[in-house]
Amino acid sequence: MANVSLKHIYKVYPNGTKAVNDFNMQIEDKEFIVFVGPSGCGKSTTLRMIAGLEEISAGELKIGDAVVNGMEPKDRDIAMVFQNYALYPHMTIYENIAFGLRMRRIPDIKRDKEGNPVLDKNGNEIPVMRKYNKRELDQKVNEAAQVLGITEYLQRKPKEMSGGQRQRVALGRAIVRQPKVMLLDEPLSNLDAKLRTQMRSEIVKLHNKLNTTFIYVTHDQVEAMTMGTRIVVMKLGFVQQIDTPKNLYMYPANKFVAGFIGTPQMNFFNVTLKKEGDKVRVRFEGPEASIYAPYSLLQKTAPRYLDGNTPVCLGLRAEDISLDPEAVKNSKTNIKVKISHLEELGTETLVYGDIDLGYDGIEETDTRIIIKAAGFKDYKTGEIVEAALNFGAAHLFDRQTEESIMPRIPEYNYLDCKVEEGEISFAGNKIKLPPAMECPDGGGELLIPVTAVNFGGEISAEVESCENINGQILLCLNVNGDRLYALSDSEQTGSVKIGLDFKKLIIRVGDRQIDPMPLINGLTGTFVSEKTPESVNGKTKKVAHYYLLINGVKLEAPAEIYMKMFAATAGRKVYNSEYRYEWTPCDFALSGSGIEAQVLEVLDYGGERFVKCAAGGETLYVKCEGSPTGKIYLLPDVSKVSVIEREREIRIV
Repeated sequence: MANVSLKHIYKVYPNGTKAVNDFNMQIEDKEFIVFVGPSGCGKSTTLRMIAGLEEISAGELKIGDAVVNGMEPKDRDIAMVFQNYALYPHMTIYENIAFGLRMRRIPDIKRDKEGNPVLDKNGNEIPVMRKYNKRELDQKVNEAAQVLGITEYLQRKPKEMSGGQRQRVALGRAIVRQPKVMLLDEPLSNLDAKLRTQMRSEIVKLHNKLNTTFIYVTHDQVEAMTMGTRIVVMKLGFVQQIDTPKNLYMYPANKFVAGFIGTPQMNFFNVTLKKEGDKVRVRFEGPEASIYAPYSLLQKTAPRYLDGNTPVCLGLRAEDISLDPEAVKNSKTNIKVKISHLEELGTETLVYGDIDLGYDGIEETDTRIIIKAAGFKDYKTGEIVEAALNFGAAHLFDRQTEESIMPRIPEYNYLDCKVEEGEISFAGNKIKLPPAMECPDGGGELLIPVTAVNFGGEISAEVESCENINGQILLCLNVNGDRLYALSDSEQTGSVKIGLDFKKLIIRVGDRQIDPMPLINGLTGTFVSEKTPESVNGKTKKVAHYYLLINGVKLEAPAEIYMKMFAATAGRKVYNSEYRYEWTPCDFALSGSGIEAQVLEVLDYGGERFVKCAAGGETLYVKCEGSPTGKIYLLPDVSKVSVIEREREIRIV
């Protein structure tokens, strides 16, 4: 059994098409992972790269502790089940399952005719590779057949079995090898609807019995939701979201995920939001209708979306809209709907309509609505009814980027502030600004990233709530009546003391904005090698050394970085490509030699100092001691470099 690690995995074809872009994921041992998305999204390509059937353009793939980028598929200890059963028609079911084992050899020791180990002259057992014997084959095939419930069919031919039974045989041929990882590429797509449902349950039970890692590819979101412990949603080669089925449904990261997951598809409406006291007016475009929602439901939303002018997309699932008279009576967020037609599904009815009463609800419009109602209700075509919107289950997305504007972990805290004589006042606190954040006096806005809130400072706060979000602890803090979100290493309650990382803050006063210090430095360069004579085992030989070449300065690269760059650029291009080398401000040292830079200014953030300097047309920020001036030399830590190939825009390291 093994975990699978994918770091910066790319698949780029010779014509420049990127089938998979910067795929990063850690798959734990015994997980059931599902890749889902529309055709052409890169899910099968990713699976085939894990299997070794598709070459990886860049990135590092590990199965267990072994890097398998260049390893043959047969040596990766994986098994794959395809959409096509690919059974041998002339063989029995027993022979089909046993075929892979017959072709393999297993490690053993040399034995004499009596079965005793044969020793070498030093008294050690002699290792050999041998084939499976008949007794071992029978045992493994029968165990697999028993798990899959096909023991009585072992002497049949594939043509004598149904589609579901053949799929079980294909699974048996894979599990009989007891692989570290099971890969399944749309194995149920050839089955009818009833059999698909049955086989879904069979595969989940099989995963529980085998206790091995499963990676499953499908385009069917129902399969993904019912089978996976975690789901990877992909689109156009990019990962959209990786999460549990429940979190994907309740907290979609963007409009695509929200619309792809769930049946029927989520309703989307174009709206604007206007904060009015403790409420937010939600104005629908088209019908010119408005509802009022409590501001407490939208507190994670950035203020710029609450100005009444910024276009926003509102998402509501069909089950979060009700036509029940009691629900409508008790709701304060109702809207009129003109019913167009119904879909009777027995215990429930899908009601189609439009919130723009001038449309018929049949055409795909921005105002069409689908409502999940109780079954066998007497709704009439053309009838105008009131629907209650459960705004507590609403989703909001940026109209242009389609990203969620109500993330579970907000990016920023937004607070009113006032700057006066070098001090900033906010949430009942007054703090002296560091010299690097010199700001004009006046009232304005303070943006505090959740990552900029640290613990152990001078600001008093009360913990209102604590939420574990995929291993990250999000605290909701009360600071003198203002709400502040922060990330913590552990769950906390009661009173806490917090501080701020000033270099990450944004201050807006009038038309002046103090921006955060960039946390990534980038330099452009190439990659070179040199052979130098060295003594190896008493003999002089020329040994190759590899360097990042930046602004005429050679920085020796570790072998690991060279190997990744060599593999990603097909070797011959590694020396002819332009790269973007990136480091954090803490990855540089000021030295007597290295990359020449000119000091522009020293930024003092109180407990930390950084020198802002120019090098090769780039502006860099480097942590420093004291106040360097004039010309300096920078020596970056090459072992911490991040490498981007400029031509294909792929991250190699």
